[in-house]
Amino acid sequence: MTPPAPLSVLDLASVGEGESIREALEGSVRLAQRAEELGYRRVWYAEHHNIESISSSATAVLIAHVAAHTERIRLGAGGVMLPNHPPLVIAEQFGTLAELHPGRIDLGLGRAPGTDGNTMRALRRDPAAADTFPQDVVELQGYLSGDTAIPDVHAIPGRGTLVPLYILGSSLFGAQLAAALGLPYGFASHFAPAALHDAVAIYRERFRPSAQLERPYVIAGVNVVAADTEEEARRQLELRRRVVARAIFSRPGHRLDAREVEAVLRMPQGRHVDEMLTYTAVGTADAVRRYLDAFRDDVGADELMTVHQAEGVEGRLRSLELVAGALAHR
Repeated sequence: MTPPAPLSVLDLASVGEGESIREALEGSVRLAQRAEELGYRRVWYAEHHNIESISSSATAVLIAHVAAHTERIRLGAGGVMLPNHPPLVIAEQFGTLAELHPGRIDLGLGRAPGTDGNTMRALRRDPAAADTFPQDVVELQGYLSGDTAIPDVHAIPGRGTLVPLYILGSSLFGAQLAAALGLPYGFASHFAPAALHDAVAIYRERFRPSAQLERPYVIAGVNVVAADTEEEARRQLELRRRVVARAIFSRPGHRLDAREVEAVLRMPQGRHVDEMLTYTAVGTADAVRRYLDAFRDDVGADELMTVHQAEGVEGRLRSLELVAGALAHR
């Protein structure tokens, strides 16, 4: 039997209906603490902007807070949208984290804006910034290793910390870049599943060993809605479909109300929501375990990044516990 793939968690610091941002952030601390107790490998936080249901925009700040309230579990960005920032600033931020919490910090990198066009302008992001993503990754890597690409410019803190980098993506571009640089590759199959198999195949075929990594390493995102009963898991999934529909079809200045969300889900756009949730393990602990085992084997993933999609902190904590328990007692 193939040994189980390590399990990790992507926490979007979700803000539920009627929940404050402070409550969501406090929930992220509880989630990381429980993940640590249960043996999950790492917890990552994603950079998003101007999305009312996600509070992980200041990713490095959130990592610092959670790290101060945990002891062993790895924490990191999944990811930082590098074209939104100068590489030197990110090296300094994550270098600081690495100095404060040695051996616990990861840095996943993406090239998408993580937001809408208006917010891109507010971020002062050049629309062409994504074009230099490969060069920016190399520059960042140099700051963290001490082999700086810009003479006499160093990340302090950062220099020599060797914070491990991960390339994140949902297309063939990220797979090719991760392979060329010899870096681990994380695929966002939890919301953009279409190119998953092709991207993983290209990454493995073209991988070139590096100082950080000798052989390919694939992390695949997968949604999880585990509950004590099948009925409760299905109810939570329906709630999640509505959250996703509201997030992607609302527009600046107009947040869809409940009636509008229901209408969207009945329209062709509703299929887009379901396609985003293609890779979702739903049900009781045993059903979710079987799904995750099959998903891991199908993708050939070295690690699964689980995204627990229950509504509310308590539901996500329970999902976390059920999955860990099922896999521990297979």
